[in-house]
Amino acid sequence: MLETVKYLIGSRGASGFGSKSTAEQVTETSPDLRSITAIITGATSGIGAETARVLAKRGARLVLPARNLKAAEEAKARIVSEFPGSEIVVMALDLSSLSSVRQFVAEFESLNLPLNLLINNAGKFAHEHAISEDGIEMTFATNYLGHFLLTKLLLNNMIKTAKETGVQGRIVNVSSMVHGWFSGDMIRYLGQISRSKRSYDATRAYALSKLANVLHTKELAQRLKQVDANVTVNCVHPGIVRTRLTREREGLITDLVFFLASKLLKTIPQAAATTCYVATHPRLVNVSGKYFADCNEAWTSKLGSNSNEASRLWAASEIMVSTDPKAVYDPLNAFDYDM
Repeated sequence: MLETVKYLIGSRGASGFGSKSTAEQVTETSPDLRSITAIITGATSGIGAETARVLAKRGARLVLPARNLKAAEEAKARIVSEFPGSEIVVMALDLSSLSSVRQFVAEFESLNLPLNLLINNAGKFAHEHAISEDGIEMTFATNYLGHFLLTKLLLNNMIKTAKETGVQGRIVNVSSMVHGWFSGDMIRYLGQISRSKRSYDATRAYALSKLANVLHTKELAQRLKQVDANVTVNCVHPGIVRTRLTREREGLITDLVFFLASKLLKTIPQAAATTCYVATHPRLVNVSGKYFADCNEAWTSKLGSNSNEASRLWAASEIMVSTDPKAVYDPLNAFDYDM
């Protein structure tokens, strides 16, 4: 109850910010970002678009990957009209397709750009059961697996950039408090919903993908520490906000729910605040493997803090994105992985 009251009144936490803080406010004391190159997925609308706008305002060079290039160009135009001189590169990327992820990374590397900041923001809530071209349930493929491969393929660039510039690289995974709604064997459930729609529950599938974001953060932080890389990774819960993700189902019930919950909803500038805080604030130098909400460190679910589950998911993910020509590869083999 106390936490809810703090949320409603926007009580500030140890960071000096709270639920009512905006993305612009949390970046006011951030260092000049004109030397920073950032990739932001899902930046054509909602939280991602506001994140991109604020980082551009602070001077960052932006790379905006998008499946809808027209929408990305429109997002770029809006930012440039507000901040002339902004350097923004639009590129094609469909996160549900592993081949598209690989093609994007190859094209990005051909630009010979440094990479300081990777914000894995894009999200999908598939109301109907669907399978990606790689044989993976669509919500998981888009929200987690595409970002897992994207991060994996960009990591060397980030480590190199940090070493050459002395500026610590940062990876931000956008998760959700909904990750705590999932319980059970996550890899087994993923296998079930990737083979058949009989066990499919859209909300549980979404929760699974967001739990995977949390566990990815935990495992990657350990791996970066082991190789002494000057790159951190953290994940965030942006808060509840009405964006395209929730607008896919308009109607009386949806409108009524949002009316009743209106006092708990954030504005988009408020929802983008935690991402921007974790991505830029000097306070978070050397902070890695943490989970943030309302611009302050928060607790994950019990499953989200399980190191064994984090390494188990990582191993399964490596199988799912594998291109080893010597292997007899079936993506569903990953779901039978056990430790």
